[in-house]
Amino acid sequence: MAPLRMATRRIAPRAMSLFSQQTRGMATEKQILMQINSTTNIAKITASMKMVSAAKLKGDETRLALATPFNAWTTELCGEPKEMEDATFEELPNKCLLVPFTSEKGLCGGVNSFVTRGTKRLVKILADEGKECDIVVFGEKGRAQLRRAVEDKIIRSETDIVSPGTFALASALAQELVEAGASDYAAIVFLYNHYVNPAVYKQMYKVITPMKPVGEETESLLEYEVEGIKDEVMADLQEYMIASQVFHSFMDGAASEQSSRMAAMENASKNAGEMIDALTLKYNRARQSRITTELIEIISGASALDE
Repeated sequence: MAPLRMATRRIAPRAMSLFSQQTRGMATEKQILMQINSTTNIAKITASMKMVSAAKLKGDETRLALATPFNAWTTELCGEPKEMEDATFEELPNKCLLVPFTSEKGLCGGVNSFVTRGTKRLVKILADEGKECDIVVFGEKGRAQLRRAVEDKIIRSETDIVSPGTFALASALAQELVEAGASDYAAIVFLYNHYVNPAVYKQMYKVITPMKPVGEETESLLEYEVEGIKDEVMADLQEYMIASQVFHSFMDGAASEQSSRMAAMENASKNAGEMIDALTLKYNRARQSRITTELIEIISGASALDE
């Protein structure tokens, strides 16, 4: 009986150690397995969002293709859009109304950050030159980002904008600009993302200046004959031009948003796959370590009994 008691005393601590290690090992494996499952679910969501964005992008490309020739006539009055990158903005007058176009939803890469960053840079440049500016923000994401940096410049924000946009929606947004006092500014500056292809979009800006009234040397539409009172006709044409520019900028930004979201979801799915591979390797190593420990403890216990 004495040798049996001694063997029992030797085995007991090892058995307790085996039990605690096994418990800890199983908990670790369970946690890793939960991480793998949750990451797999996220990968499924991001893959689905990529497919949805690809389908929406096709529709946005079609609407943009129709909006571009519709808005082509404004080029003669406003000039060509210009890239924001490395722009000096020296042509802007002393008092401007800045209108950044951003999205309502996130998970679309840096499509909103690029516009808000350009807006903040433009505000700083105008301030350094002693020029005044105010901001009317289109989109919830732009409002949230700009409010932290230039809240005192924001006079109005338009959120909960329904997508896909229509010209009726653009007309309503243009009316909001008019009510915000657009006619009191020397220029309205639209800042938006210009869609190039599914992989490329650029930040552009348009400058819309008021039409010159009758009697001035630089009178607008001087070469045209107008029926009715010309000043009233030009005021109506100015509002229609703002609506047309809002419509085109909104369509351009919507296509850029979907292309950016599609790329972001593709990168997220790729990162999730890499994370799943790393977690699977970690899980297999933890499982192998636990099994090896259990075998060592069993062999050690058997050897102690033989002694």
